[in-house]
Amino acid sequence: MQKTKLVYVWSLRNAAADKAGQYVDYHGEQRYMTSPLEYLVKALNETALGDHYSLEAIIYDENSESARDRESIKDYGFAPGQGAHWFYPPGLAVQGRKVDDLLENVPSSYRALPLGDSARPAGKSDFERRLGERLHALGADIVVLDGLLVILDELVREGADFHRRIFNVHPGITRLESPYERRGAYATLDALYGARGKKVVDWNTREMIDIPVVNMTGASFHFVDTGIDSGEVVFDVLDTPIAADDTILELRWNNFNNSLFPALEQGLWVLARQRSY
Repeated sequence: MQKTKLVYVWSLRNAAADKAGQYVDYHGEQRYMTSPLEYLVKALNETALGDHYSLEAIIYDENSESARDRESIKDYGFAPGQGAHWFYPPGLAVQGRKVDDLLENVPSSYRALPLGDSARPAGKSDFERRLGERLHALGADIVVLDGLLVILDELVREGADFHRRIFNVHPGITRLESPYERRGAYATLDALYGARGKKVVDWNTREMIDIPVVNMTGASFHFVDTGIDSGEVVFDVLDTPIAADDTILELRWNNFNNSLFPALEQGLWVLARQRSY
């Protein structure tokens, strides 16, 4: 059986904020923060999922020339050994290949430009072009995004080569009809406020309103379209209880282990079964 070639695109900035690969405080004890990438590697090594997929590359979009990016990942650096920590254990291998050898950089350099800069659209288009060229060179069948803080357009619009071939694993329920819906970059914080009976109506000012308590959250594996976490859901899991006194990292740990990891694995199984017919 020919394996589906999977390319993983992630944000080191997000992983650093999660303290991936480190032990974090968890209600008076210490727990290891496994990243979605490390979980995927384990699933490919230890389950039948590895019979269906081969991990071809791991692409990150940080820009080493950006002072902001350097600050965001200062505890890690841009490669293993550059910082005090790294995002997964030394020597980690996937399907007989060192994970370190799969790391590649396609920087989204345009992010350094001010939001209103007239050069940003062309810069973003250039990033998508370079990313698409690399995906083609790798022979990617599907692409999984993890925390990429770029809203793709040209790569995923209808008629594009990677239309309905790029997927995102998101730490929230993305179905608009769900009372647990949490789209966007603030999904985890939004869920945490919800467990405290609050809803942020303006993320710039942190203006809030009172709402009924919503003390559950989940995760979604979905197609990527040109919106914000608005693509068709492949598989989602709502299995993460929230305590009002959770910290953001405690909730991230819970949601990864209870909802996001299962959503990622089961979403890939759905795709594998579809391709086998």
